[in-house]
Amino acid sequence: MKSITNYPYSIILASGSPRRAQLLQSLGFNFEVRVTNADESFSSEMSVYEVPAFLATKKAQSFKDIIVDNELVITADTVVVLNNTILNKPQNREEAIQMLKSLSGNTNEVCTAVSILGKNFERTFTDIAQVVFKELTDVEIEYYVDMHKPFDKAGAYGIQEWIGMIGIEKLNGSFYTVMGLPTHLLFKNLVEIGNQ
Repeated sequence: MKSITNYPYSIILASGSPRRAQLLQSLGFNFEVRVTNADESFSSEMSVYEVPAFLATKKAQSFKDIIVDNELVITADTVVVLNNTILNKPQNREEAIQMLKSLSGNTNEVCTAVSILGKNFERTFTDIAQVVFKELTDVEIEYYVDMHKPFDKAGAYGIQEWIGMIGIEKLNGSFYTVMGLPTHLLFKNLVEIGNQ
């Protein structure tokens, strides 16, 4: 691959997340955003660590019959895991507050999977980061929820927001994986695909 700006595929980012779009743009690739409503159900028997790859693949497969030869689709899914339980996006203020109380003083894992689908190939990979929160006060939790309204975020928090700045003591893994896109792995895979 001679140049990122002349990438040999037209890239479709199948995600409504402004954070993922911002990260992919920061990697230097041109792309368009196209979202389908893929079914995001999964078996309760499945390991929590397998769920993101399963869902990212499922989202990618919904494009299988609509992409053309020179297109590739990037899909992603992120879960926050605490004590082997997935914390989804909170439905309301109370649920967001409860989630953050459960994360307070604990280590959670953030698993982000990415699927890259072309007409004749598909590859999926997962990255995991450990996030350590300090003991959060009720005032800090309620301020964050009321000011930032993290209802579109798994686990009710964004590492790049105020709560991450004041509350996260330690991170083992990629900051960008926690944001929702393991940029180091995505770049590596896109370069490999572009060189094939």
